[in-house]
Amino acid sequence: MGLLTQLLTLPLAPVRGTVWVLDQVLLTAEREYYDPAPVREELTALEQQLLDGSIGPEEFDSREDELLDRLEWLEAQRQRLRTDS
Repeated sequence: MGLLTQLLTLPLAPVRGTVWVLDQVLLTAEREYYDPAPVREELTALEQQLLDGSIGPEEFDSREDELLDRLEWLEAQRQRLRTDS
């Protein structure tokens, strides 16, 4: 950038900085929202409930299918985030 361009766009610097910060916040929020770790923890807890006898095999299968579907969706979203950024 030339000196003249820098001087002319100097008033826009705070706006560009704010936009960059907002982009970073959004990116971080999306990464946390699409984090598969909590779903994996739920799967582990669900398996423990089955082993403890708290739930039956039918309920386990049903909830496991839901969690695995969610995990698959989250992985697809995380892959999309990687390709977008």
